[in-house]
Amino acid sequence: MVYADLHVHTTRSDGALDPDEVPAVARQAGLSAVAITDHERLQPSLSAPIVERDGVTVIYGVELRVEAPAGRVDLLGYGVDPTPALRETLDGIQRNRVERAGRIIDCVEDRLGVDLDLEPATGVGRPHVARAIADHPDTGIDYEGAFDRLIGGGDPCFVPREIPSFDRGVDLLRESCRLVALAHPLRYPDPEVAFALAADLDAIERNYTYDSAVDLGPVDEAIERHGLLATGGSDAHDRTSVGDAGLDEAAFERIRERIERPLRAERDH
Repeated sequence: MVYADLHVHTTRSDGALDPDEVPAVARQAGLSAVAITDHERLQPSLSAPIVERDGVTVIYGVELRVEAPAGRVDLLGYGVDPTPALRETLDGIQRNRVERAGRIIDCVEDRLGVDLDLEPATGVGRPHVARAIADHPDTGIDYEGAFDRLIGGGDPCFVPREIPSFDRGVDLLRESCRLVALAHPLRYPDPEVAFALAADLDAIERNYTYDSAVDLGPVDEAIERHGLLATGGSDAHDRTSVGDAGLDEAAFERIRERIERPLRAERDH
């Protein structure tokens, strides 16, 4: 049974849930804890790294994509108390995201000869573009097809984002978060390379919405090898996915204990 879903997105980035809705939705899913981890966005609605809302423990998190030598990976920071450096970096990423969204929208509209009725703005990303493509009556392309044919990596309307290096991203999160984890390691082209990166982190996202046939043995080996904690979450972008993956109570309490430590002690560690 999932007790805590530590990877949920909201309308602050590319999710469908308003941040204020998350506790109620988590409770409806039978959860006792949830982490809001929007892409490169902070949460003004959260007043502390860990709060209690509507009977649910809410962890203030953030997801940060970084450039590693072997490719891009996603980091999850938990127990956020943002420094000026993190705020500045995320603001720059958001400006680039708006510019990128505009270039992708222009490319899709030119290529398909349609008006998507979508303006580039803060928080608009490829999922929004894919939904607009799928909703348009003249494209004949569904949501998955938009990524497969138009806006996925290497496709004609794909535009890469400008992101920090792995080392810079880790430094920014370590200064602002109580715990830094590698997200969904088995989604990367070479998981072993990702596992090696995790040696510099605190945790790996073990439980995720992988296919049931996926072998988690390599993840467990990396956790044991590097002395890491295990996190888990659904990566939910909509209401129905919250709670699809996560941690049991015992595993969550190990995460909670770490997040409840003073940040200054973590910085001095």
